Amino acid sequence: MFFATDLDTVTHGIQLAVAPVFLLTAVAAMIGTAAGRLARIIDRARLIENKIENNPHHQHIDKAYAELNRLKKRGRLVNLCIALLTFGAISIGLTIVTLFIGETTELQIHKVATIAFLIGVGGFVMALLCFFAETLLATSLLRFPILKSLPITPQEK
Repeated sequence: MFFATDLDTVTHGIQLAVAPVFLLTAVAAMIGTAAGRLARIIDRARLIENKIENNPHHQHIDKAYAELNRLKKRGRLVNLCIALLTFGAISIGLTIVTLFIGETTELQIHKVATIAFLIGVGGFVMALLCFFAETLLATSLLRFPILKSLPITPQEK
């Protein structure tokens, strides 16, 4: 196997491999955001579970179970989002390695890099769709009964 030793080839290989790193940075930020949402969902579910355990015959027990069910759905969406982001990050990492190896050796593996990159971007897009669906679900569950009884001031119109 031939490894490039001239500086121009190695520099070009590094330049090719660095471009997907920006996408990898976006994926990492998105994982952090999704993990934060998952933590909040888990905290809320634990709170409701404790309320149910402490007062299993409460008059609003059905509402508590319904909210737990919605939190479970949201949690599954966020888990899927994180799984897709992780899969995408792995694919983008493989893209980086493949581009660098393909540029600095005689191996013709640029098609592998293209496929890995497309898989990574596809995983990222699907994760964004899951995140969007979870956000829509979360906001659809909001209830503002107190706002209906408050008068609207002219400044709020």
